[in-house]
Amino acid sequence: MQQTANHLSVRAKTAWMDVLSLVGNNPGLATRYGQWLATLLLLTALSSSAQEALRNAQAGDSAASAHATQMASGQMQDYTFKNGDFTMLVLPSLGLDWNDNVNLSRTNTINDFIVKPAVGLTASYPLTQRNLLFVDITIGYDWYLNHPGLSSLALNSASGTGLSFDLGVKDFDFNFHDWISYSQDSAQSPDTANTASYGTFRNTTGLSGSWDMNQLILTLGYDHQNILATSSQFSSLNHSSEMLNSRIGMRMSSHLTVGAEATASFTSYQQAVLNGNSAYTAGAYAVFRPGQAFTATFHGGFTTYQFQNDSTTVQTGNENSWYGSVILSHQPRESLSYSLEAGHEVQLGIQSDLVEDWYVRPTVTWKMIKNLSFTTALFYEHGDQGIANVTGNLRENFDWYGGQLSVQQTLTRRLTLGAIYRLTLRASNLPNQSYRQNLVGLQLTYHPQ
Repeated sequence: MQQTANHLSVRAKTAWMDVLSLVGNNPGLATRYGQWLATLLLLTALSSSAQEALRNAQAGDSAASAHATQMASGQMQDYTFKNGDFTMLVLPSLGLDWNDNVNLSRTNTINDFIVKPAVGLTASYPLTQRNLLFVDITIGYDWYLNHPGLSSLALNSASGTGLSFDLGVKDFDFNFHDWISYSQDSAQSPDTANTASYGTFRNTTGLSGSWDMNQLILTLGYDHQNILATSSQFSSLNHSSEMLNSRIGMRMSSHLTVGAEATASFTSYQQAVLNGNSAYTAGAYAVFRPGQAFTATFHGGFTTYQFQNDSTTVQTGNENSWYGSVILSHQPRESLSYSLEAGHEVQLGIQSDLVEDWYVRPTVTWKMIKNLSFTTALFYEHGDQGIANVTGNLRENFDWYGGQLSVQQTLTRRLTLGAIYRLTLRASNLPNQSYRQNLVGLQLTYHPQ
């Protein structure tokens, strides 16, 4: 359940640190390129795993830093409506995609045109210098012209923030949030094939608090998450999780922060198909930021799953493993920026209790021509479904890879035209679980100024 738009799978160990670096240098970036950025974030956003609590913590850190940048600048760079300190940006858009393999099939593929009207809403209201109410949501609809039964709501957040309230009291900072998404794009999940109706509704509600003791920073957080499949075919995936995270960091210098992190999550399913479980992680992290242009983030540690085996059909043994990731983000000049994310993890599956995967995702954006920008993103993931299987789990080894090229052209002061090409391939050791998909899209976005 991985990969967006993007996405905010919020999927936490996502491209949030990359986004943070870019947003820190350009606060208007996320709002100006909302839906295309959301698409890129979905490449890494749709999953559920033992590290989900850790991802939520990272997403919260990035969102808080972006909010701090906004508050320091006084207001949103772009807005449609302003009344005192309250600002709102409304970005309507209209997209058209052509998909040559909607059903992710090796044979008997079906193609379709998809009309995608949407509106992005971003609003902020700083109650005080350290208290900020922030909303960021994109609401749309994916209308399949040839197969209207596949049409669905699209609900995402370009920045991953959703609804957020930041509260600062002396050395303490608190954040209350509700992150919500609804996406039905089967190609965004590496674990699925031969379906056009896989997607999830995801809602994460929680709070976090941090205590800044100058050299030491202590952070604690809690999230309640509900995940529901968008079609009855995958209703066995429906579950809720309680997630706790903690982190203590030490500022070694103005450029380097190191620390320890730990999480716990407790998951229960509505149906007795997959097994309820408890998952824990413990590890270390480091953030190296020698300047505004470069950021390197490292995470690594141990993870363990303990299964209740309350399923009537699937039995899985407890699994001990490890996680690790590196996220690099660099903008050497205004016209060029690039990032790289790579790592290893064990996560909850869709058709099995556990999936182990390795991944790498490089992205490059360049703006060599005035009013024209190009973004190239590649992705590769090697997965093993059904690890720790005793009986009943789907056993599969797969490779999921591809790339995406998007172009943004400013037509007028208020109109931006975007074009996108995405290639997704999947290879599997199981028959008829491989596919190739091409997607071409256009999107016209109206800007208020």
